Formats: sequence, C-alpha cells, structure tokens
Amino acid sequence: MRAIWTGAITFGLVNVPVKVYSATEDHDVPLHQVHDADGGRIRYQRRCEIDGKVIPYEHIVKAYDDGERTVILTAEDMASLPSERSREIDVVEFVPNDQLDPLMFDRSYYLEPDSKSLKAYALLRKTLEDEERTAIVEFALRQKTRLGALRVRGNVLVLQALLWHDEIRAAEFPSLDQTPRISDRELQLSSALMESFAGDFEPEKFSDEYQDELRKLIDAKLEQGESVDTAATFGEEEEKKGGGEVIDLMEALQRSVDRSRSSKSTAAKKPAEKKPAEKKPAARKTPAKKSAKKPA
Repeated sequence: MRAIWTGAITFGLVNVPVKVYSATEDHDVPLHQVHDADGGRIRYQRRCEIDGKVIPYEHIVKAYDDGERTVILTAEDMASLPSERSREIDVVEFVPNDQLDPLMFDRSYYLEPDSKSLKAYALLRKTLEDEERTAIVEFALRQKTRLGALRVRGNVLVLQALLWHDEIRAAEFPSLDQTPRISDRELQLSSALMESFAGDFEPEKFSDEYQDELRKLIDAKLEQGESVDTAATFGEEEEKKGGGEVIDLMEALQRSVDRSRSSKSTAAKKPAEKKPAEKKPAARKTPAKKSAKKPA
C-alpha cells in the first residue's frame, strides 16, 4: 500500500506521528466509452455554453448557482477557506463506542505508526481499547474539513471519516405513523424463519457476481482476438509529507491533563462569547445563456 499522506494524531500536548493509508479499494472493472466502429475513445471538452469556446483550465473557476443567480468563487476565494493545510488529526473528545451511528460512517483509513512513535501509538490504542471509547477527531483531506472517528481494529488504529449531522436525512414516511397489529403466531413464525437463516457473518463467503462475470466476458473476448490496440497512460498521485515533532510522552500526558482541567475550570466561569456575523460573498447575476455553436 502507498500512504496517502503523513501527519500526526494530536490531543493535548501528545503528538503521535502516523502514516495514513486508504483501508478500502474499488474492485469494479474500469470501463469507458468508445466509438463502436473503431474503438476510439469518446472525450469531453470543457466548452463554455455562452460563447461556445473550449476553456483552458487556468480560466476555469468554481461557482454556486441557486437557479437564479451565480456566485463566482475565484482561486483566491477558495484559498481563504479551511483546506488541507493542516497535517494534524486533532482529537476533540472521547466517546463511548456504542454512541456512534453506523449511518454516519464514510471512508476508512488505516493509520501506521511512524518509526519514532511506536510507544505513543501503542499507548493510545491500548487506552481506547481498555476504556471502550472512540476518539472523535477533526482533520483535513483533499481540501475538505472532515469529522472522523478514531477507533481500534485488531492491532491497528482506524480513522473512519464521518458524515456531518446535516448530511443524514430524516426518515419521515407517513406509512411509519401506522402501527399494524402483529399476532403472537405471526411473530413466532417470523422468528422461526429468521432462525433458519441464522449464522455467523463471514464476508469472504460473498462475492460480486456481476463483476466476476464481466471479467470472464472480457477475458473471453481477449482470447478470441476481439480487441483493438490502444495507448493508455496512468497517473500517480505524489505522496505528500508532513508530521510533527515528538516530545516526551509522560511529560506531554501530564501537562495535557493539567491544562485540560484548568481549561474546564476557566470555561465554567466565563460567559459564552457571541461570534461576529460572517460576511457572505457578493452575488453575481447569471448572464443570459446563448445557444452554443456546434463544432464542425
């Protein structure tokens, strides 16, 4: 596996340098569109729908459209937002394992200890395991600020990206307001049927039949000579470097505990401060759309 990036888990003054790896991968057969007559790849152009011109990347920016107005966001606007500048996985709290709703889970990442942080890594893993807690963390990845859950899986720490609470839809269905009557006999039969399918979950017993058959179909066509010569290019994302300085573990733990207690005591005495209102970006009207000329 290749590390996505390197950084550090931080809580209080404790710093645990780690390497981050994607824990999952897509097994789907990659397919693309071609011309059926000669196998030529179908390419898409970045064409402006107003003037019909093909636009180079340096003149393409992001925008928000609410259906009536378009707010254009320049490269400078985007650079002012929180992004992947930080290389820290910042622990904000430790919660009981059973408080996490699986519906919130998104992508998963393995965290490998840096060669200098093995003891700190093992200590954090052991503490999470013994206390049966999960660390709720904040981190940045691919220019997005993310919420995550840091938990133990076997002998490795796993960073599970979480969806934000407003990304979870409410299950509001009128049909659920009704409570049908279920007899004891129906419940007994349903339980008996469920018991007949009971077993231990073994994920290796299951496979993606569609993808398996698709691969067999492609292999058969290759063996029969039903293919055309094509040129392929592959890109590889450059590994980014980062991390933090390691300090004495016992000293960091003690200082962090003392500082945390002091912060809680101070916070209890101070009234909450009001945050200043944020300025919204100026809105720009969407220009009238013209019919794009078709290329010759």
